[in-house]
Amino acid sequence: MAQSARKLNFTIRNDVASELERLVPPGKRSKLVNEALIKELAHFRRTAQTEKLMALRDKTPGLTTAEIVEAVRHDRDRG
Repeated sequence: MAQSARKLNFTIRNDVASELERLVPPGKRSKLVNEALIKELAHFRRTAQTEKLMALRDKTPGLTTAEIVEAVRHDRDRG
């Protein structure tokens, strides 16, 4: 099943546009840009989630190794 698409209007630097036009055939440019955006957006999501986890980590009490081992054992014993 084909994905729907939207046309967007944005600007890129002249040197980037020139290189894109020189290196990528006309029928493949949208695919290249789309795949690059997918990768970059995934990076943004991971960064945002990491920041949330780090902030949460700063607010919660730490556990000792023994406490972590005990919690894992307890969880495994529950089945």
